[in-house]
Order: sequence, then C-alpha cells, then structure tokens
Amino acid sequence: MEAKAVARFVRMSPRKVRLVADEIRGYAVGEALDILKFTNKRAIEPLTKVILSASANASVLNDKVDSNQLFIKKIYVDEGPIMKRFRPRARGRAARIRKRLSHITVVLSD
Repeated sequence: MEAKAVARFVRMSPRKVRLVADEIRGYAVGEALDILKFTNKRAIEPLTKVILSASANASVLNDKVDSNQLFIKKIYVDEGPIMKRFRPRARGRAARIRKRLSHITVVLSD
C-alpha cells in the first residue's frame, strides 16, 4: 500500500530542499524524522510536515498500518513557479531577483 502527500508552492529553493530530501530517502518514517530533527537546515520544516501528512494519509487508507513499518519509497522536489522581483542598482539600473518555489512530493510504502 502506498500513501502520498504533496506540498506545493513552498517558498524555498528546490536546490536547497533537495539537499535534505536526499538524506532521508529510503529510511523508515520514524528514523527519517529523527534525522530531520538533528539537521540544521531550514528545509526540515516543510519536509517534516509532508512526511507526517503522508503518514496520516496512510492511516486513513488502512487503519491497521503501523507508522513504524512505513518507509519513504519516493521523495522528490520539483521546481515551482519563479517570482521575479527587481532590486535597484547603481546608475538607475535594476537587477533581477528570482524567488524560487518548490513542490515537495513524498510517497510512503510498507
């Protein structure tokens, strides 16, 4: 049985979120949450929420499922839309700032 959860439009660069997502791929849910607890990155907050959401989705699909038996089968971070902003620079010019968004997908399996 598989359970899926998606967080869309997370205001964080996909490149930075992938660094943390690659660390927990393949681990059991409890072990992955322990790893995230001791990781010093800003990306742990949305990743933790998505993993807990997928675990809750699994318990809704099957009442007998144990969250300790679930493991992260797939976790991937896709690029969302880019918000474009401008920063004033010298001599009346403007520099473009790209604020990147992420879509985080987690698939759990037992």
